[in-house]
Amino acid sequence: MVILAESSATLGSSPLEEDVCERLETGLSLVEVESRRKQFGFNEVPKKKVKSWLQFVRKFWGLSAWLLEIIIVLSIFLQRYADVFIIFGLLILNAVLGFEEELRASKAAEALKQKLGINARVLREGVWRVLPAREIVPDDVVRLRQGDFVPADVKVVSGHLEVDQAALTGESFGVEKGVGSFLYSGSVVKRGEAKGVVVAIGVNTYFGKTVQLVELAKPKLHIEKVISGVVRWLLVIVSVLAIVALVCSVLRGFSVIDTLPILLVILLSAIPVALPAMFTVSMALGAMELSKKGVLVTRLSAVEDAATMDVLCVDKTGTITRNKLSIIETLAYNGFDKREVVFYGALASEEANHDPIDLAFIEMAKREELSIDAFKQIEFTPFDPKTRCTQAVIQKENRGESFRVMKGAVRVVSEACGLTEVEDRLLEEQTQRYASKGYRILAVARTDNKNSNDDNNSKRFRFVGLVILYDAPRRDSKQLIQELGELGISVKILTGDALPIAKETAKSVGLGDRITAISNLKADSKKDLLLTEELVKQSDGFAEVYPEDKYAIVKSLQNSEHIVGMTGDGVNDAPALKQSEVGIAVSNAVDVAKSAASVVLVNEGLTSIVDLVKNGRVIYERISAWILSKIIRTLQVSVFTVLTFLLTGNYAISAFGVIMYFFLTDPVKIAISTDKLQGSKNPSTWKIDGAIKASAILGTLVIVESVVLLYIVLNVFNVSINNPTIYTYTFEILFYSALLLNFNVRERRPFYKSMPSKILLLTIIVSLIAGTILVTIGIPNLLAVPITKTLTILGLSAFFTFIINDLTKVFIVQKLKIKW
Repeated sequence: MVILAESSATLGSSPLEEDVCERLETGLSLVEVESRRKQFGFNEVPKKKVKSWLQFVRKFWGLSAWLLEIIIVLSIFLQRYADVFIIFGLLILNAVLGFEEELRASKAAEALKQKLGINARVLREGVWRVLPAREIVPDDVVRLRQGDFVPADVKVVSGHLEVDQAALTGESFGVEKGVGSFLYSGSVVKRGEAKGVVVAIGVNTYFGKTVQLVELAKPKLHIEKVISGVVRWLLVIVSVLAIVALVCSVLRGFSVIDTLPILLVILLSAIPVALPAMFTVSMALGAMELSKKGVLVTRLSAVEDAATMDVLCVDKTGTITRNKLSIIETLAYNGFDKREVVFYGALASEEANHDPIDLAFIEMAKREELSIDAFKQIEFTPFDPKTRCTQAVIQKENRGESFRVMKGAVRVVSEACGLTEVEDRLLEEQTQRYASKGYRILAVARTDNKNSNDDNNSKRFRFVGLVILYDAPRRDSKQLIQELGELGISVKILTGDALPIAKETAKSVGLGDRITAISNLKADSKKDLLLTEELVKQSDGFAEVYPEDKYAIVKSLQNSEHIVGMTGDGVNDAPALKQSEVGIAVSNAVDVAKSAASVVLVNEGLTSIVDLVKNGRVIYERISAWILSKIIRTLQVSVFTVLTFLLTGNYAISAFGVIMYFFLTDPVKIAISTDKLQGSKNPSTWKIDGAIKASAILGTLVIVESVVLLYIVLNVFNVSINNPTIYTYTFEILFYSALLLNFNVRERRPFYKSMPSKILLLTIIVSLIAGTILVTIGIPNLLAVPITKTLTILGLSAFFTFIINDLTKVFIVQKLKIKW
């Protein structure tokens, strides 16, 4: 576009330049607008939508769903229609729970579309019109002034502005924009007025590209990896046992049809049917608990991810800091004291303007209880980029004399005071010392009191002092970083500010001094990618970063097998918030950041992040207990079933018995989500191999115990293997063992070291009573057996669980050092 290549200062002679000049005066014609709209579309960010019904249907496609569907087909083939309806119900339940979880997915792009739904002043056919920002096209001429939200990427052709780009770039200070400068969509005009030409709209803007990163970002859901690992191991066990059963059946003269019942039982035992419900309930309860502490969880799996998080990337502006300038030091000159420096600076400020520097002076004056209200502003001259200062004429109430005050750039104020060359040089040295740390330095001056008869000499300013301003850290930031360090989490600061500011901020909150400029990181990435990833891991933070840099840093850490958290508040943080496993938007975050995050802090401050981590680690322990229990029970059911088949030539347990076993024990598995457990002091890590080893030892023990109990049934109770009540006894053996197993797996120490939650304990008791009543009165396929024999099996199961199995578990943890 020609307009991009020319500034208004150089337009003039050629016909092409005259055409551009005319366009700046008249704007686009309606014909030109339509032409550009056909080419570029509307000024909005389109979102790819997936139909809800398709999302739901996808829940029937996957490993767990396939296993359930295979069992349904086998049950139909065997005409076990009661089994079909029960298993189909389980399949639908899993699909509904998964679909509900997916509906919680981020709506960041939609939030951005709403953000773009504002109005703009546009020049069309020589007339200034107020139009929806959605209708802006490239080459439109727009006018912007204080308070406006920049609706597209714009090149300034006349005027001067100061804009706030904190939400986009993370810069904590306002940025001056003059002729030839570019304004980014999503920034806010803080001061001034200008005319500009639209150069990019929609997804082609800086703002739009950020949203594309949000849509591309997809966090790694580690719980899915864990579930897949568990199911894979269970399938290995099941497959081996099924092959053994099939081969032995054929060798014994059984047909393949005769083998289907045992295959059905083995398949059913391998499916983690209760896991989706247990996982969702556990996360939901954790989210409810966190909400009471001011933490809103928008993606449930983030609670679990918080347990394994070992790196937290924190945005500086608005997150670690307040995104609010504060006076941190004053230097007085010429006999004035520090309070007077603040006092006269506050008098040269105007609260109604909402200028961050003015507000910093007024806030400090109020904190120091300076009597600025006793003075009246007769005249006020706001900050202007040309003068680089503010001035005011001040009069004390009930007195006629007045004086003038000034605050602004050090050079401007020193010239107004007529300082000598030596004084200027000393002042410059003082200023540079603070500027090198990233501070903003202003000077304050005042004139002497004057009456109406005073001469012009009283207008000469006297230098009062220097004021050092800084976007100070939140009060709780240092405490947060210290507590996270104690929890084994490494914290890295990310900021769009210059390197000196980043280093000073990191130092003030207790982070290390290894802060890297992003330009250095990019230079290293061109040489050696592995070296870059190592630098990312070793650095305590990064300065001068852009949205895509934050996103890349998060991905780099994830590629190095780190579980990454990210805090932020602006549009520039949204892609990294979405990509990270634990995206945390602070309370004052913009809508796009909140939509992209998986966790939103409702209250001010960051210390509730610690609550999130501790809560997540408790939930990790609950899921870990479930995994251990599931593997042991799968070993018990499948191996016990195959062993009895091989030893007796008959099925000792029915498929219906296993289904009832699931229905009576699944509530207990879900109740584990409420258990009171102690979280780890370090980031939790999923150790599937350790769980497999521990489960193999405990599972072997449980299988031996089950065989011993079956021996008692056959030889002490004198029940024949062909007696239909054998199905009831084997159901009891598996059922009581599974219920009591929860006391073993929930605690790595001896079981009596902590009590289960009331809900878990009550659920175990209710399930135990329900199962006992069931086998006592009897139902089809599970005939009644004497209560005395039932209590004998229950008593022996309790002995095995609380004595033999628990001592073995403690030995595994303390002596064999197996972790899970």
